[in-house]
Amino acid sequence: MSDSQRIAEQNPDISIVVPVYKEEENIRPFLDRIEKLLHSLKVDYEILFCLDPCPDRTEEIIAGEIDRNPNIKMIVFSRRFGQPAATMAGILTCRGKTCVVIDVDLQDPPELIKEMYAILKEGYEVVYAKRRSRKGETVPKRIVAGMGYYVINKLSDIDLPRDTGDFRIMSRRVMEDLRRLNETHGFLRGLVAYVGYKQASIEYDRDERLHGRGNYNRFLGSLRIGLNGLISFSSRPLQMMSIAGGILAGFSFLLGAWYAFQKLVGFDLTPGLSTTVLVVTFFSGVQLLCLGLMGEYVGRIYDEVKRRPMYIIDRKFNL
Repeated sequence: MSDSQRIAEQNPDISIVVPVYKEEENIRPFLDRIEKLLHSLKVDYEILFCLDPCPDRTEEIIAGEIDRNPNIKMIVFSRRFGQPAATMAGILTCRGKTCVVIDVDLQDPPELIKEMYAILKEGYEVVYAKRRSRKGETVPKRIVAGMGYYVINKLSDIDLPRDTGDFRIMSRRVMEDLRRLNETHGFLRGLVAYVGYKQASIEYDRDERLHGRGNYNRFLGSLRIGLNGLISFSSRPLQMMSIAGGILAGFSFLLGAWYAFQKLVGFDLTPGLSTTVLVVTFFSGVQLLCLGLMGEYVGRIYDEVKRRPMYIIDRKFNL
């Protein structure tokens, strides 16, 4: 093997990073489409599956595909760490000059990679796919997604593109900067926006899942990821909490003055028990909300201080 061939094998042109969990029905249809696309590009490539351990045949099927195609690789984690951790593990493990992050369920068409790769070659560092429509997603999830993007962009210091997921292509330069950030909570969309550089987008219509139900990013998962994005990239909720505290303290002072005025003039215009219960429950709810918000920030500080790894790899295949 020549030196150039060895370098190409070690550093392919494109790495495809695919987080997977219970996707046994989607592996082969995904590979059929992605391999045709990569062969048409005539580039050196690797397809890296990042597998959370699962009870179905996903690992067995991928292992069989590795025997068929040596460009397919796999890492298996010691336990289920979730999609954000699996995605970051793939980005930090892959060896490509560029990296594509895509789900295996074929909601994001692999054929878009050709256009994204061409745009990247024009001098961009990141090209992300922006959804025109979102087939197969429930109304609550769409509402949470829309509100999440709006709130994060309003309150954070980063400009997070709306209607985007993790489906994107990025250069090795961006991957190395993500490695340097080394954060415990990996919100990829926010981290890539934080890194910056010259970025472009393409629009597409998202398809429904090919088989099965989604295992990642259901309603509560989307809500958790959105909260993580907000807390990780903005301290303004804490500032808003301080402002709200000042406003409520002023309201309490005025309410106390109103009670004192009634007492002095001899009027008894305010019902006693119901007003007291209303005020106590209102302020108790605000206090608990503020404590919960502070707990989110303190919890993330706690996680970062411990410096536990985001993921632990149990086995590697073809790496």
